[in-house]
Amino acid sequence: MWMMTRYGFFSITCAREGLGEPLQPVDPNRLMVRARTRTHLAALKARFPALSQAELFESTSADYRYRLFVEKRLWASVVGEIVLETDYDNFKAKVGQSMPEDGAYLSALHSTWATMHRLQS
Repeated sequence: MWMMTRYGFFSITCAREGLGEPLQPVDPNRLMVRARTRTHLAALKARFPALSQAELFESTSADYRYRLFVEKRLWASVVGEIVLETDYDNFKAKVGQSMPEDGAYLSALHSTWATMHRLQS
């Protein structure tokens, strides 16, 4: 699944066993939380202390360069907290306030909004 949050953009999939190398079997109890930028995962870890033990891996050969491996139940609690802290009526505006230094992310959100809006037409 993809998640666009006030902390960044994440792609979440089942982890593969070990360090998630290709051709390894899927580990049904762990997830890979992947990001395009290190700062997005760092912001997530800073906000959610329960993620502090998750090592941030970098791979220049992977589609998503940065990743964390987390237990499913831990990720479910993080997502629940993200839901509970929602206090805005305009997501893109909130990201602009929360992450003013990340103009590239805000621009990507606007592009995504426009792409998905075309589905409505």
